[in-house]
Amino acid sequence: MNHEGTKTQRYGLEEELETVASAVVHSAFAVHSNLGPGLLESVYEICLAHELHERGVPFERQIPLPVVYGSQRIEAGLRLDLLMAGSVIVELKAVENLLPIHKAQVLTYLKLSGHRLGLLINFNVPLIKEGIKRIVL
Repeated sequence: MNHEGTKTQRYGLEEELETVASAVVHSAFAVHSNLGPGLLESVYEICLAHELHERGVPFERQIPLPVVYGSQRIEAGLRLDLLMAGSVIVELKAVENLLPIHKAQVLTYLKLSGHRLGLLINFNVPLIKEGIKRIVL
């Protein structure tokens, strides 16, 4: 394979993924700066979607994610909070502490979807940088 001219960043991810992730992080900072902690996850999702739209970042909200079990495709009610530019999964939380199960959730979403990069963002923190976790598959 010829990858000449292909730029990579951390973890060998393409520049496009890094650009999308950066836009999400900057948007999350803007939302958290305006609202602070203490609201429902759904409020942060709506405001983050608004911020991303204002920045011209393509995304989809509440995307169904089927489970493939053997040869069966099962609609199990899983949903991605946000799918950025068709390639970066964003899972939002508004919890006291992120738990290992939250990271496991994003890892599972990455495996099921075939995507490589996920962002787990907890808005219920004093400083948003403490609530953002990158997860790479």
